[in-house]
Amino acid sequence: MTTTQRAVLIRAYGGASAAEIAEVSRPSAGDGQVLVRVRAAGINGIDWKVREGLVQKAFSLQLPAVLGIELAGVIEAVGPGASRFRVGDRVMGPLGRLGAYAEVVAVDEANLVRTPQDLDDAHAAAIPVAAVAAWQSLHLAGPIAAGQRILIHGAAGGLGGYAVQYAKRAGAEVFATASAAHLTYVDSLGADHVIDYRSQRFESVAQHIDLVLDYAGGEVLDRSWEVLNKNGAIVSAAAPDILARTPPGRRGLWFQNKADAGLLERLAAEIAQGSLISKLSEVVGFGDIPAAIERNRIGPRIGKVVADFSR
Repeated sequence: MTTTQRAVLIRAYGGASAAEIAEVSRPSAGDGQVLVRVRAAGINGIDWKVREGLVQKAFSLQLPAVLGIELAGVIEAVGPGASRFRVGDRVMGPLGRLGAYAEVVAVDEANLVRTPQDLDDAHAAAIPVAAVAAWQSLHLAGPIAAGQRILIHGAAGGLGGYAVQYAKRAGAEVFATASAAHLTYVDSLGADHVIDYRSQRFESVAQHIDLVLDYAGGEVLDRSWEVLNKNGAIVSAAAPDILARTPPGRRGLWFQNKADAGLLERLAAEIAQGSLISKLSEVVGFGDIPAAIERNRIGPRIGKVVADFSR
């Protein structure tokens, strides 16, 4: 058996050229872990932020480091103390760390769930981080009640698309920002008010907001305090410095995703059944991962980008 494998890694922080395909050592399964032969992996905004060294406080790395945070694949080996899966099981899940862009990955079995039969690997790989993170960020500030007014920035993206659906199901009045090309898609998810952020200031449409979900960051976060109710909250998955940018007397929360296999299993089943929309904007091959990470940085996309390792 070969002792090395292909992976997408960074040796130093930098721009588009910092991510490269290289040979790395093949891992073995530790206690409570399984080895997963990766068939597909989701590409996320965190990839280019890690690549450029923008989130070093949240992701302390020893370089070189393999990128990627979520995957779908097949169990290839079971480590000591692991008992939930057998060799040959199709699984999906977040790593809880970096390292998914490799042909074989050691994963804590607690993070994984069986892939629903009706989901192919590419669609499965798009789900573990975004679907769970959108749910968790929506509820981070407290329970969602019918009639609440919720503003979602970046509503067409991987997180935003799920959050619109979750908020609408909970009975909220949903305000959503997106680019002009993505307005129809966001409207199809159930948003009550869809705002083209390039041609219209969201402050002119969204007022008396109880909760802002910030998946965009930048000046959008700073402008959002104006539309927030006195007792409202802003939850940001895009601005690690939100606490420093929160005005006195206001409530700002930094969201970080946590693995939740039970929640992932439920949401994946809903997607497989068609009751929850999960959108892929692009499927690329393994060799195109570095370029896809850069494309993800440059412009907004509908849903998720996924790498299919068979391509």
